[in-house]
Amino acid sequence: MGKPNRVNQTAISDFLLLGFSERPEEQPLLFVTFLGMYLVTVMGNLLIILAIISDPHLNTPMYFFLANLSLTDACFTSASIPKMLANMHTQSQTISSTGCFAQLYFLLTFGGLDNLLLAVMAYDRYVAVCLPLHYNTAMSPQFCAQMLGICWVLTNCPALIHTLLMTRVAFCGYKAVPHFYCDPSALLKIACSDTRINELMIITVGLLFLTAPLMLIILSYVRISWAVFGISSGGRWKAFSTCGSHLTVVLLFYGSLMGVYLLPPSTHSAERESRAAILYMVIIPMLNPFIYSLRNKDMKEALGKLFGSRKTLFLPG
Repeated sequence: MGKPNRVNQTAISDFLLLGFSERPEEQPLLFVTFLGMYLVTVMGNLLIILAIISDPHLNTPMYFFLANLSLTDACFTSASIPKMLANMHTQSQTISSTGCFAQLYFLLTFGGLDNLLLAVMAYDRYVAVCLPLHYNTAMSPQFCAQMLGICWVLTNCPALIHTLLMTRVAFCGYKAVPHFYCDPSALLKIACSDTRINELMIITVGLLFLTAPLMLIILSYVRISWAVFGISSGGRWKAFSTCGSHLTVVLLFYGSLMGVYLLPPSTHSAERESRAAILYMVIIPMLNPFIYSLRNKDMKEALGKLFGSRKTLFLPG
């Protein structure tokens, strides 16, 4: 008889997500904390989407991309946190191989989409500030829909390829992932087969979805700054105010990523990486709705109208 297929033997077994703490007494507090943050994240981003859809004045490219960014943030967080909460509630650390690979696919898809949407929004602000007379033509609904479609294709294809490559990796022995989700780098550390192609894919995806969007964002804001310095002080403040919320989100998002991935490898630890992941996977998506609503007069008015319309439903006729 031939040797048993190691990949087939391990494909049906579960992985263990070690999470943050193995102490049972800490699980209730962690569960309540992350449940609260998750609910605020989802509800806040859904409110942004509802406000944009319900207000005709927000039918512009900037808010079209903001609505998609809010949807992406909600989905990105939902790809990992519900499973973590379920494991905390059941005092279990397991995730099936199918569930792990599905989680990996959605995290790569929505994480990449988040990066590309931030870059597209920076380009939108560049056109609005530097080419205001051509804004309606350059950022037509058809062009915006095409850019959104391209973003989806550019994120789905690498995510699918990366996930399929991961399913071909053999995992042996005690398959414990020192994370609260199926992190690709953590998965490769517990592999017992050749992972060079997977590692190359991680580097390629990282360069594509971190470096390229960031360079486009930097270039856009360099051009915006150059254009703004050539106008009056009053117009200068108005131009910068239209970019303030987006720039704040960009600094938070990429600042947290760089704080993790640009540090020397010797400073990395499973606990440190898990906490950093919570920063850009939960906390920043939770803060985004507040940043865009508190710093934006139009969003404040749209949210006021949205809550006002909801109140009228409970008023007696």
